[in-house]
Amino acid sequence: MSSTRIDADTIRRLPKAVLHDHLDGGLRPATVVELAEAVGHTLPTTDPDQLAAWYVEAANSGDLVRYIATFEHTLAVMQTREGLLRTAEEYVLDLAADGVVYGEVRYAPELNTRGGLTMAEVVETVQEGLAAGMAKAAAAGTPVRVGTLLCGMRMFDRVREAADLAVAFRDAGVVGFDIAGAEDGFPAADHLAAFEHLRRENVPFTIHAGEAHGLPSIHQAVQVCGAQRVGHGVRLTEDIPDLTDGKLGRLASWVRDRRVALEMCPTSNLQTGAATSIAEHPITPLKDLGFRVTVNTDNRLVSGTTMTREMTLLVEQAGWSAEDLRTVTLNAVKSAFLPYDERVALIRDVVLPGYDAALGSSPRA
Repeated sequence: MSSTRIDADTIRRLPKAVLHDHLDGGLRPATVVELAEAVGHTLPTTDPDQLAAWYVEAANSGDLVRYIATFEHTLAVMQTREGLLRTAEEYVLDLAADGVVYGEVRYAPELNTRGGLTMAEVVETVQEGLAAGMAKAAAAGTPVRVGTLLCGMRMFDRVREAADLAVAFRDAGVVGFDIAGAEDGFPAADHLAAFEHLRRENVPFTIHAGEAHGLPSIHQAVQVCGAQRVGHGVRLTEDIPDLTDGKLGRLASWVRDRRVALEMCPTSNLQTGAATSIAEHPITPLKDLGFRVTVNTDNRLVSGTTMTREMTLLVEQAGWSAEDLRTVTLNAVKSAFLPYDERVALIRDVVLPGYDAALGSSPRA
């Protein structure tokens, strides 16, 4: 296959798919300012540009716990019906503006109940806002489909409750489940009953693993809990002693052979210290070794990023080609928590024609 170089303007036009993106990490800075004023919450600054810069600076600590602490201000403005409706609708519109054709948004409804909403009311409200955003995007000629992953917070005690909601709303836009929060010290297996319940009810799930904690967390997520995808998973390379000779350890082999998708978030991983640079990020050697890697934003506000930016960084700093971008986009759609026929249709009718239109006819991955 030829290796087609690609520029940032072309990347903007490419159809994209994002599997790992947090609702409360992707608000518009101006929206945070306006909603904070309405609810009386004090921000570090009320200038939207300065607030955006503050988020990125605060997140560049190299520490996952401090990174998570930046969510105090976004969550503060997401405790009312009005705040949730607006942020969910804008979330979809921002994806559409970035060329995303399929996205999965995740959030923990238990974190949005301080204003008196129940967890079920939070889910209903977010789904209403997402639906409004999808309708507006379609009307504007930039259709995007967004599915929801409900999260349980691994360090709290409402994970099973969130899993029950994923089952209850699986025919109303919720496509799967996740656990999030501080990874080290809070093993996924502590919530094994929730994952067993999801498997019995045929609800797919992913698990944050292999970011702040190493191989044991990935093994537990995949082999003990049964995750179909792994959130981040950058430390899987610890089971590949030499990335150049292609010899894999047993866990890495299992993940590759079973096509367990890795939801990799390059900029976020730099911020939390899980990777040292874009050029040396594990996503590139893992891609070259045939793992089902996907490119994601994680938290667009907190990381100051978009899918276009993530892809551009990989092209400019890690030497990726247009074919590489197409491959990881196909990987994402293949691993989406959608029915098989809908994934096939999305690839056939949207992704591949979109790449052909942006690049001209070229070999398909």
